[in-house]
Amino acid sequence: MPMLTLGIESSCDDTSAAVLLDDKRLLSSIVSGQDTIHAKYGGVVPELASRKHLEAIHPIVDEALSLAGVTLNDIDLIAVTQGPGLIGSLLVGFSYAKSLSYVTNIPYIGVDHMAGHLLAIYLEEQTPSFPYISLIVSGGTTSLFICHDFTHYQLIGRTRDDAAGEAFDKVAKILELGYPGGPAISEIAKNGNQEAFSFPRSWLEPQSLDFSFSGLKTSVLNTFQQFKSRDAVPAADISASFQKAVVDVLVTKTLLAAEQFSIKTIVLGGGVSANVTLRETMKESCLRIGAELHYPQPKFCTDNAAMIAMAGYHKFRHHSTAAAYDDDVYSRSTLG
Repeated sequence: MPMLTLGIESSCDDTSAAVLLDDKRLLSSIVSGQDTIHAKYGGVVPELASRKHLEAIHPIVDEALSLAGVTLNDIDLIAVTQGPGLIGSLLVGFSYAKSLSYVTNIPYIGVDHMAGHLLAIYLEEQTPSFPYISLIVSGGTTSLFICHDFTHYQLIGRTRDDAAGEAFDKVAKILELGYPGGPAISEIAKNGNQEAFSFPRSWLEPQSLDFSFSGLKTSVLNTFQQFKSRDAVPAADISASFQKAVVDVLVTKTLLAAEQFSIKTIVLGGGVSANVTLRETMKESCLRIGAELHYPQPKFCTDNAAMIAMAGYHKFRHHSTAAAYDDDVYSRSTLG
């Protein structure tokens, strides 16, 4: 029997709902962002994010159902982000999903946000075969996984301090480029010289698959302060050189993982994976070693309920068990 899954996502500052038919056809995907609300603060304000989720969650779910041409009575499963993320934001979506489940008797299942990013590629027509190396890069994490199948993921590398997306946001704030930082850095970097500054790359121990970007961020800050005292900050050159340093580390570590585990399929996920320079550099590197590269459309890289519905569908089909009503959200990923 076909299964209709309602996905709900509210882990940070995007309120999203989607309807997925089995794991084959996305019927709707609605995302309501909060960038304009948080921009003046240079980052997400948790309390404001939670309040906006409360305002948006019901209209967004209604819109997703309407666009899909279904009603709540047609839904077979509710999949909702359980963590990681901002606790207040997570509670809005998770409590809403539990309430829907309780009053309708539709089973619900909690999904790890990271699993959503790992499986977002299956929202596309061209999909990879298992196993594959997955690089997840976002504001909250930078991690490397081996995806063995739809429900089994092996963590093989993670950031030890700042995530790549967090570093982009902080550098954008230093350079006074606005929020969100990733798109702002990427845009101004187009006019910059990526060889202008030799920012550090943190490789850590030999053969390590972990990441560290705090030293790079500090180096950018020191460079900015030197030029600011002269009233002539070369923001485009700093941005391009910073972006190149991040991309060099991400690509090199990913290819090292592919070599260590003899896996020639690589998948990108997370908000930073929409970065054009990262995609182009990874594509060139994969061509050079004969590896196969996949990445989702940008709309499926950032936080969205479609990927949560995909991951929830497979988790439910594998375990055939709904979540309990006393389950709670969590701030740190349970994967790995």
